[in-house]
Amino acid sequence: MHRSRISTVLIDTPEAEAATAFWSGALGATARPTPGQDQFTVLEGALPGLVTVVQRLDEGEPRLHVDMETDDLDAETARLIALGATEVSRWLDCRTLRAPGGHIVCVIPVHSDRAEFEAAATVWE
Repeated sequence: MHRSRISTVLIDTPEAEAATAFWSGALGATARPTPGQDQFTVLEGALPGLVTVVQRLDEGEPRLHVDMETDDLDAETARLIALGATEVSRWLDCRTLRAPGGHIVCVIPVHSDRAEFEAAATVWE
């Protein structure tokens, strides 16, 4: 048994400054850079219940991707692969998958408040 949930929506773009200004204004969110990780700017209050982030890409096309946080990386990765995703890469504790249709899903360890995670996550047998 393990648990998982979508925790984060990321707006990936090489034009992070312009994207941050647009999305913070469009969503009425406060933009807060992430100390020590200058590629990330959190849009506080953008999507209630989810972390919303603009992520600066060094290259590549703009896209949206989601982070799926889980208490069992191996089980969640296997579950999503069984549903048709393919593993693209691994970086530290992040497993990057491509879902059918081409969207990126990153499987990551729980990083939100533990009580929030337990209240919102789906339990998988």
